[in-house]
Amino acid sequence: MEKQATRDAYGKALVELGHRYQDVVVLDADLSKSTKTAEFAQTFPRRFINAGIAEQNMMGMAAGLAASGKIAFASSFAIFAAGRAFEIVRNSLAYANLSVKICATHAGLTVGEDGGSHQSVEDIAIMRCIPNMTVVVPADGTTTRKAVEAVYHRPGPVYLRLGRPAVPVLYDDSMDFQIGKGVELRQGRDATLIGCGIMVAKCLEAADRLQAEGIQVSVVDMHTVKPLDRELIELKARETGAILTVEEHSILGGLGGAVCEAVCELFPVPVVRMGINDLFGQSGTPDELLEYYGLSVAGIVANTHRLLSKK
Repeated sequence: MEKQATRDAYGKALVELGHRYQDVVVLDADLSKSTKTAEFAQTFPRRFINAGIAEQNMMGMAAGLAASGKIAFASSFAIFAAGRAFEIVRNSLAYANLSVKICATHAGLTVGEDGGSHQSVEDIAIMRCIPNMTVVVPADGTTTRKAVEAVYHRPGPVYLRLGRPAVPVLYDDSMDFQIGKGVELRQGRDATLIGCGIMVAKCLEAADRLQAEGIQVSVVDMHTVKPLDRELIELKARETGAILTVEEHSILGGLGGAVCEAVCELFPVPVVRMGINDLFGQSGTPDELLEYYGLSVAGIVANTHRLLSKK
């Protein structure tokens, strides 16, 4: 299967966006080669700002540009964009409801050998709780390209969560990306797997293994964590009676927490959350880390069996 890192797709999508819309400006915190904004900088040098290793300043600059009528894309690693710059994001961007698109790369455990200090496993929770903020977690390169276009047109601040390693391309260009609308990739009657980001591909692989055992599961790509597709969640809760959430993020406050909130209010069914269990990351290869923290295909299969025992 073809693979592409979502950060690579983001870099290419920015250049395409820059050709079409003159009001696009891009800022980076001295990481443009890693976040893939370097190509935009080369193509549109007068619309690119390297803010240096000063993430708070970068967000403040982006706020000023947005207040002046620009659509500002601000990029850094997720640990810095969501963590170090939080107060500026909250008060200068979200409180004013400005059109700054925070495109954070190197999210989650799959940063790899950089270790726990650089593995942002709390960023979805941090951004989801901020009023006015939209949170999007693309599963592949196609979704990322379409998301970049969609967030350009969406008023207000957006947090776009992107990864470091290459991941399977799940969609072709006919994919209909809509902010706030999950995509059901597979239908089944026994349970529903709801994933976001790189875990969607693993959910699909787990569904194949489960089918070989006679278990049919639905697979949903919940690429938008906020606003959440509560209608689809309620539908799958009613149809399958059990939900497993899977994310490369803490189980506290991320996709799993958001789905649990919706299920409790709309149609209570058993829910099992898969993610990082209130822990920091550590150094290792991406595959080693996913295996260690239980975020493997085998882990999804095992947790699906545990979920079914609760029905």
